[in-house]
Amino acid sequence: MIFYFTGTGNSLYAARYLEEELVSIPQIIDKEPMTFEADKIGIVCPVYGHEVPSMVREFLKKETFHTDYFYMVLTYGNRHGGAAELAAELCEKCGIWPSYINVLLMVDNWLPSFDMDEQMKLDKKVEEQLAAIRADIDSRKRGIAKVTDTDRAAHQQFLVGMTKLPADAWQHLIRVGEGCVGCGICVRVCPSGSIRMEKGRAVHVPGTCETCLACVHSCPQKAIGLTVPEKNPSARYRNEHISLKDLVEANCRTKERGE
Repeated sequence: MIFYFTGTGNSLYAARYLEEELVSIPQIIDKEPMTFEADKIGIVCPVYGHEVPSMVREFLKKETFHTDYFYMVLTYGNRHGGAAELAAELCEKCGIWPSYINVLLMVDNWLPSFDMDEQMKLDKKVEEQLAAIRADIDSRKRGIAKVTDTDRAAHQQFLVGMTKLPADAWQHLIRVGEGCVGCGICVRVCPSGSIRMEKGRAVHVPGTCETCLACVHSCPQKAIGLTVPEKNPSARYRNEHISLKDLVEANCRTKERGE
């Protein structure tokens, strides 16, 4: 059993590679606290600022897990900043004792820093990494991915940079432009329900935005962008193995999912 969170499909693809029984965290996060029991229980999600998304943190704190083997696979695109170690610390605070935590290098979809056209040209050996991780999990390997002092320094550098920004800076990163045609795709791919339709146009609602950029990458008109410069505003990304329908099924928080 894997619980997953995905913005542009990387973590969903990884989850599908590792297990057959998948549960989307956005689809159950609003339910009453539950207890899950399985032979193996995994969490697959990206890291933002080297840490798991806030919704995943909430999920880990709220739910109860009974398993002999709890594991996490954390997807990242450039530097993980000691993500495995940070995730292990989070688990301990939640009363969870992980058997295995690893990191998985994939396309980096962070538009302020990376050109998606260039990212997709890179061979990050994703399948080779996944095969190794699956072998680890199948053999019940135990351990946390290696974290160096350089990794820890990268995270500290990030935290220092964050102190120079308003506390809610990431809540105001999304901008809906004049090109919006009201198709509603952004609403259906948003895992936090942070976009709604008003008078036939998409409106971003700050407060609980995960800054996963699913709305930006999925807009067919490229009408949704950022309030900061992008490396390549014309380039967008979705994992090649994941369809738009897959993202909608994973993330849609409204009653009507559409196609």
